[in-house]
Amino acid sequence: MRAPLSIVIPTLNSADDLPDTLVCLMEGLETGLVRELIISDGGSQDTTSVIAQNIGAVFLSGEAGRGGQLSRGAGAASGDWLLFLHSDTHLENGWARVVADHIGTRQKAGYFRLRFRALGLAPVIVAGWANIRSRFGLPYGDQGLLISRRLYDNVGGYKKYPLMEDVALARSLRGRMIGLSCDAHTGAQKYEMHGWFRRGAGNLWTFLRYLFGVDPEILARNYRR
Repeated sequence: MRAPLSIVIPTLNSADDLPDTLVCLMEGLETGLVRELIISDGGSQDTTSVIAQNIGAVFLSGEAGRGGQLSRGAGAASGDWLLFLHSDTHLENGWARVVADHIGTRQKAGYFRLRFRALGLAPVIVAGWANIRSRFGLPYGDQGLLISRRLYDNVGGYKKYPLMEDVALARSLRGRMIGLSCDAHTGAQKYEMHGWFRRGAGNLWTFLRYLFGVDPEILARNYRR
């Protein structure tokens, strides 16, 4: 029986983050869970491609934009289940067992509990809000997404949005997602650079504007500023 899981990671100049993320995924390879690892790159100018090739990953290169990169990665995947992860997301030990149990018993999509690799009260509060929001069917991409190929195709997959691609897919999966009993530890560099609550408020404002119909292209330009 072939391994069921294809892991898709979008990258853009991710050489500093990617190695530790890949180390955390090794248990999935060792237990025979992972069929393939796909790195969907957006035109990196660093050594991201070298890292991917050294580990034996499938390396795809194309136009930058997380939605499009995720969509390309999914298109190249051959697994019956897909796991989408950001390049700075570290899954905690034991994730492979949790994922294997989910694949064996459920048809719904799954997402991980969010944690930040940072100390202090602010990271706990921001992650706590994200985990509460997820219970209402709106996890973000930094919590990962585990989904069967059949369900992914049925809901139309990732839109080729430069921003809010994760929210768009989550909304199409309402009622068909559950939380997984495993933590995803994500990087906190942008929060630490801009301020935890300023960054969090900015993300919330972007999210609300999207819900009210603002074009993701406009949101992406504002977000980058």
